[in-house]
Amino acid sequence: MMDLKLWLSILMVCEMAESIGSGKSWLISVPSKIPVLESSCVVIPCEYDYPTKGNLWKKWRGYWTRGDETVASNNPKFKLKQEFKGRSRITGTIESNDCTWQLDDVRETDTGPFHLTIEIPRHSKFIFSKDPVTLDVFRVPEPPVMTVSVNNHASATCTVTHACPSSPPKFSWSHPGKTKTSSKKLKEGLWSTKSTLTFTPEEADFNKPLKCTVNFNDKKTTEGSVLLVKKST
Repeated sequence: MMDLKLWLSILMVCEMAESIGSGKSWLISVPSKIPVLESSCVVIPCEYDYPTKGNLWKKWRGYWTRGDETVASNNPKFKLKQEFKGRSRITGTIESNDCTWQLDDVRETDTGPFHLTIEIPRHSKFIFSKDPVTLDVFRVPEPPVMTVSVNNHASATCTVTHACPSSPPKFSWSHPGKTKTSSKKLKEGLWSTKSTLTFTPEEADFNKPLKCTVNFNDKKTTEGSVLLVKKST
């Protein structure tokens, strides 16, 4: 006669597999494609939901995979291959429904597709995300979007879009003044970071380009400029 505990375990696994197969109980939110600059980092936002919770929930392990290869895991005993070792990690807390994954020093080969897998120790392993995440890796950063206005003071902005909120780009200006940097979340894993420069212009500043240089992860830079024009009276 089959052991009762074994039977209950099999029954639970079957029910969970059915839930995953039907897609009615498991819900996941991940972007389908993220553009990311080579050599910078990317944070893949990931949230999931499953209606059943309990002591077992805290024992679950998350794995991001590419084909048969695991590229990130929250399992401390799991060793990644050399290609991803030291630059890939799950930053989210699995028991809090957060499966966010960060990949540093992105390479041209890091395109994916990537899937999320959830493992229940001593039971089974299930493919969790039906739709994969892919990375559109590009080598040259886009120039920043710039604006400028002149009244009693000059106010200029320099804005770029990126995929690494944990290590946002750094800005430098060709003119001294007061600077302020702010970031906001867009969608599909992208962020917008803006630097604002304010200063009191002198006559010699007008009709000259005001330059903004953006540094990504201390490895790649891009530059933009805008002409400072004196407001007519």
